[in-house]
Amino acid sequence: MNDRFERQRDLVPQDRLAVLTATVIGVGAIGRQVALQLAAIGTPRMQLIDFDRVEASNVTSQGYWQGDIGDVKVAATRNAIHAIDPTIVVDTCADRFRPKQSVADVLFCAVDSISARASIWRAVEHRCRFWADGRMLGETIRVLSAAEMAGRQHYATTLFSQAEAQTGQCTSRSTIYAASIAAGLMLHQFSRWLRALPLDCDTTVDLLAGEWTASLTCLDGLPHLASPAHAFSLDTPAGST
Repeated sequence: MNDRFERQRDLVPQDRLAVLTATVIGVGAIGRQVALQLAAIGTPRMQLIDFDRVEASNVTSQGYWQGDIGDVKVAATRNAIHAIDPTIVVDTCADRFRPKQSVADVLFCAVDSISARASIWRAVEHRCRFWADGRMLGETIRVLSAAEMAGRQHYATTLFSQAEAQTGQCTSRSTIYAASIAAGLMLHQFSRWLRALPLDCDTTVDLLAGEWTASLTCLDGLPHLASPAHAFSLDTPAGST
């Protein structure tokens, strides 16, 4: 019998993965790719939260299929997950995240705005064991992860006011290849956590400039990072628009 996990077994411990459930909030550009990659590596249970429906532009920028247009995104993503592995248990919520909502102890955040991230973080920071947040502006990607205290303290510093966020137009500032890279970086941090390895608390990749920066070491309990003035977020493509 063929073992579909044979080539990743040393990188993604199946024994630890088998007992986990992952929540993905926002299954737009980044979040859908996260969900599909989680399915591919063998995550047995998932919870998908998103209120939006698939539009024609989402086929290009978010990897939805032509036949998905008009469907609720969480339902379309569940179908794609089951095309990979029909045994995965997928719980869908076609609504916005609510602070009292039950979530898994592994959580991937791929929503549109800083204010939404801040609201979610306040609600779940003491309930999740692993957290990854993917942000994207054109061809610039930022991935933040948190598990231990230093990562959690640093993440809180990235939740600046919405007025400080750089904004982009959803229809012109999102590409499937950047979203797939962002999702891959988030899954990489997840696999590091599964292997009990240190996390990169803050990773930025500028595809156009060919620049990659990652923060891993800590100073006075906080990781080294760029000035907050250089931090970015967006109102658009990272999440479910």
